[in-house]
Amino acid sequence: MRTAEDLRRAERSLSRRDPVLRAVIREVGPTGLAAYWRRDAFAALLQTMIGQQISIHAAAAIHGRFKAIYGGRSPSAKRLLATSDDDLRAAGLSRSKVVYMRDLAERVSSRRLVVSRLESMPDEEAIAALTEVKGIGVWTAEVFLIFRLGRLDVIPGDDLGLLEGVRQMYDFDQRPTPEELREFAERWRPYRSVASWFVWQGRRLAMGVKTR
Repeated sequence: MRTAEDLRRAERSLSRRDPVLRAVIREVGPTGLAAYWRRDAFAALLQTMIGQQISIHAAAAIHGRFKAIYGGRSPSAKRLLATSDDDLRAAGLSRSKVVYMRDLAERVSSRRLVVSRLESMPDEEAIAALTEVKGIGVWTAEVFLIFRLGRLDVIPGDDLGLLEGVRQMYDFDQRPTPEELREFAERWRPYRSVASWFVWQGRRLAMGVKTR
């Protein structure tokens, strides 16, 4: 597991090499990624699933109603499996997301997926293990690697917020393609995850949204 000092080292490196990120880092302050690394892995996967293809605000509202089913906490795999579809749908989850979350819970409960083992897997191996779960694509797996496993050099090239953030911050004439973003992000190695976090924060600043 990475440490807060690894993040400070990444910030210094990115600041030296990228003046655009340097300005964002100065305004936003130290990255808050380390706080996410302490979360329960199963809970983090559930939250990432909830946030797929919907706005940040909608995801936060649904996640709050979802946890309210369990007294304000995220459930264990077995407790989620014991929850009715009606209760899950009433929290705002789509029918497909209920199916996906149940598949994840069944795999965790039966130990076909042992989330603690993901910690020691190389990035590609962890992504392959996660994408065997229904509803977990490469984007979801990459976000999990950044926000829960503390991997410092992941670039979620299909992330629309990241694509739009790069367009705005680096004055692209149009939004880059995922392939163009991955090529552009080579300048940030070996800290592409940290650079992505600051691009997300830079976009939020441009939108007038609080970054913390």
